[in-house]
Amino acid sequence: MKSVLQYKDSQSFSVRRIELLVCLLAAIAIAAGANRGIAQPSQSARSVPTQDGDGSAYATTVAYVEHFYPLWFTYNQSRLNNLAGTSNRMAGPVKMSPICSFVVASNDDTLYASAFLHLRAEPVILTIPATRVTYSILIVDAYGNIMPEVIPPETPGVYALTGPGFSGKLPQGVTPVSLPVNFSVVFFRADKFSSTGEDQSAQASAFRESLKSQPLSGYVSDPGGGSARIVSDLLLAPPFKTTADLLIQHSPILFLGQLQKAVAAPNTPPLSPSEQAVSTRFNALLNDPRTPRSEFRAGARKAHQLILDNYLTHTGPTNWIHFTNIGEWGDNVLDRAATTEFLQFSNGIGTAAYYHAFRDKAGRPLDGSEQKGYTLTFPAGALPKAKRFWSLTAYTPETIELVPNRAHKYVVASYTPGLKYDDDGSVTIFMTRRVPTGVPTANWLPTPNGPFNIVLRVYGPEGDVANNTYLPPSIQKD
Repeated sequence: MKSVLQYKDSQSFSVRRIELLVCLLAAIAIAAGANRGIAQPSQSARSVPTQDGDGSAYATTVAYVEHFYPLWFTYNQSRLNNLAGTSNRMAGPVKMSPICSFVVASNDDTLYASAFLHLRAEPVILTIPATRVTYSILIVDAYGNIMPEVIPPETPGVYALTGPGFSGKLPQGVTPVSLPVNFSVVFFRADKFSSTGEDQSAQASAFRESLKSQPLSGYVSDPGGGSARIVSDLLLAPPFKTTADLLIQHSPILFLGQLQKAVAAPNTPPLSPSEQAVSTRFNALLNDPRTPRSEFRAGARKAHQLILDNYLTHTGPTNWIHFTNIGEWGDNVLDRAATTEFLQFSNGIGTAAYYHAFRDKAGRPLDGSEQKGYTLTFPAGALPKAKRFWSLTAYTPETIELVPNRAHKYVVASYTPGLKYDDDGSVTIFMTRRVPTGVPTANWLPTPNGPFNIVLRVYGPEGDVANNTYLPPSIQKD
């Protein structure tokens, strides 16, 4: 804990509030006594009406949770961000570690910096320095919908991110960038290695630390202010996914009340007529004391099961889960909710592709309790095509967080130094608790002594990856 308190005195109160929230979230998890393990899809969940339904409190609650589930995450993440005093300010963890649960499925491929933008009062000035490091920019709304590319890729400059209706004057040399909503989240991901395997971690770190963002009024006073804050990984410890899961299972009425606040918050984009109808109907039913609370409890739990089922059963012939509509879901609110649950703040296919496996070739849940473990072999010519890199990361089953291990090794990637290819051009990744005898450490991905899951990322998709036809090989149990 000592390292967390090595901040300026002006920040100490915010840090203590963050520590308190971490403890409260942990207490919820402990009190609930959740079982650690793979979430199993039910066989009958898909028969439940989830849109207009029959007008009952049960069906309306199912539709309400499905429609607005992502808002619970971004609303509460934004509140925590406000407590930390980093709203409108780029920030990133000094390192990625198993304690990082703020965002689902964090990974160790790139250096991250992000900001929760609140543009209602004034624009935010974003300064992007020049660098030779490859990076990407993702801007999403409160639902995780990806906004059109508003800043040219890898183009340094000073940009004013403005909300709808802004008509004020900007300083000379600042490029206006109009966003369609007043609340959004912006992510920078800077590659630690080049596409040829060159270690550029130092340059990526310098780039991230040189990012600047601050409200317009602050920029006018100090154009050089607003440097990105590099914070302890402890500040990213609150497990929002686990907290949502536990609340729905053990205190669904409390969860629904929190979701109502999120829907009504200024963060939320204006509701469409159909969304407004679902919200109005739900609010009326929840506020009616004659409606049995049991219908709301059952509806919230059923919606949650539908969300889990939708993701976990979205498998191809080799048992990899792959969504082709990330960030562009249209009316498919169930896909949107499911992606939030397991891969929040994912990029669109133009930037990255994601494949998620919970089962091996035979359909058995991945479980590292046996020392032999698993292998994944990419045949020659069948490696995922990437301009930037491909990588494999192992995760714990519920929180979808990095797997703790003594080697502090969280990824095997195309850029991994010493990665050994076979003579025929194929490459095999070994997923075990310990390095198998005779296997290069570079080809080893540590797994836990129990259930786990694997995410394959492909940054800079090309060829069949870019057109969503790539099929990763099955994971084999040794």
